[in-house]
Amino acid sequence: MSIIIKEVTSKRELKKFVMFGIKMYSNHPYAAPPLLMDDMTVLSREKNPSFEVCDAAYFMAFRDGEMVGRVAAIINHNANEHWNNKHARFGWLDMINDIEVTRALLATAEKWALERGMDSIQGPAGFTDFDREGMLVWGFDKPGTMATNYNFPYYPEHMEELGYTKDIDWKEYNVQIPAVFPEKHFRIADIVKAKHKLTPKKFHSSKEIVKQYGNKIFDLLNICYKDLYGFSVLSPAQMDFYIKTYLTFVRLDLICVIVNENDEVVAVGISMPSMTKALQKIKGKLFPTGWIYMLKALKGKSDVIDLYLMAVRPDYQPKGASALLFSELIPQYAKSGFKYAETNPELETNHKVSTLWDSFETTHVKTRRAYSKKLK
Repeated sequence: MSIIIKEVTSKRELKKFVMFGIKMYSNHPYAAPPLLMDDMTVLSREKNPSFEVCDAAYFMAFRDGEMVGRVAAIINHNANEHWNNKHARFGWLDMINDIEVTRALLATAEKWALERGMDSIQGPAGFTDFDREGMLVWGFDKPGTMATNYNFPYYPEHMEELGYTKDIDWKEYNVQIPAVFPEKHFRIADIVKAKHKLTPKKFHSSKEIVKQYGNKIFDLLNICYKDLYGFSVLSPAQMDFYIKTYLTFVRLDLICVIVNENDEVVAVGISMPSMTKALQKIKGKLFPTGWIYMLKALKGKSDVIDLYLMAVRPDYQPKGASALLFSELIPQYAKSGFKYAETNPELETNHKVSTLWDSFETTHVKTRRAYSKKLK
């Protein structure tokens, strides 16, 4: 039967769009389905300040009245200006194992992009680098994290059959947490701290972090990430949006903010216990009881800690600020009973990040890929 593509035009349809991806993986042993309320907020023109610099449209595929796929088409004008290109993005791509469904969805996104003057399309990607990005191409038998998508192995097969090629890869690692942090690293950290007048900050509440250092943290991320693939500098409104996303649901002992003598943030590490099992239980719904599972996961014991945001200001990287960051975080991880940390996706070209783990036992566990295609 023929495939019908319908554009999302109402809040009710947007909820259907979001729930398709959640339901598709709701019983999968390795997927960590997103929260319905989170995706509804990110995709909302009224709530997401990224729409100040982005255009977007969302499309659903139907066959015989049943939804069989979805895709978002996005143009980040700020990123295009920064990189001097005319790229569209596709994201929130999910579909049944039928190449014709994938073809219809991506053809619709490509047509939408062409009509707006774009000459290529790439993804999976969101509005900014702080949304989920990348398609899993290796490591399908490993649990995902709250910050990443999971997809079936047929997804990349469909992409290649439809003429999409690799743009860049991200890699994810498991980092073994040493039971005893080497004494020499503490000595190095003490030297760095004294020589460069650096201070690791302690906090009593998430409100304190947000009020004192929220904007400074994202100023740092703007500096550190500006040359990374597809990045666009965040506006003040976007910063406020992501501050609420990343800094209001936290565990204080798993956050490290390092400032210099001028109270500028020069390094930050934000991590959380794995939320994967909690997300699998609640199946996208925080209420009425889903928040209990999330809170238990945040405060309870786990073997796995997820490293969400790690950044060191470029002029402090050769000064050893990363050593100070690890000397604060790694012993705390061990004290809390974590066996290993899972990194967020790291660009294969970002060697400054990959070398951070040289002192630890690491295992490459997953690879994600951004695909691209010229439009004509």
